[in-house]
Amino acid sequence: MIRIALVDDHQLVRHGIRALLELDPAFAVVAEAADGEQALRCARGGAIDVMLLDLRMPRLGGLDVLRALRDEGSPITTIVLTTFHDDSDLIAALKLGARGYLLKDVSFADLVSTIHAVCTGQRVFKAIAARIPDELGPPSHLDGAPEALTPRESEVVRLMAAGYSNREISDALALAEGTVKNHVSTILAKLGVRDRVRAVLIAMEHGLL
Repeated sequence: MIRIALVDDHQLVRHGIRALLELDPAFAVVAEAADGEQALRCARGGAIDVMLLDLRMPRLGGLDVLRALRDEGSPITTIVLTTFHDDSDLIAALKLGARGYLLKDVSFADLVSTIHAVCTGQRVFKAIAARIPDELGPPSHLDGAPEALTPRESEVVRLMAAGYSNREISDALALAEGTVKNHVSTILAKLGVRDRVRAVLIAMEHGLL
């Protein structure tokens, strides 16, 4: 039995998700919270395996909840379930320990599969990556693990994950901006992607950050 906490400031959303989840005998909704402060109180009360967490909430937002859970060493597995597709929120949530990131228009089948996947240690954010405009290229053309990054490339991709521009990376690492651009191009090629956001996602997925 997977014990689930629902965290969303909209009661109707919580009740709707609860009604669907309770159709599956593998799940038990054991707690609900309308804001981040309530979510942390639920988490500290124990007996929760997975938390479905909204990001935009009063008093304490979802990213703050993730940060607190990480700092407290909480064993709870978190899945962000949000209305908004924001690449910076996605990357921040994953860096703070979220195992999944879904939009609220996700199908029930995908929500169920995501909950089961994160409980086995997987990360699920492919549905979000797929929403990045098609003109940026396919999610990845890698058949297996990506080619190893050099120590310098690892530094660059970590700064990319933090939202740094090429100019800011060049300042931080005391490199010429042209050199940074070359590093970024090499990183994209090694990770099999055509844009920075997907590069960061792939790097996270393969433990390169």
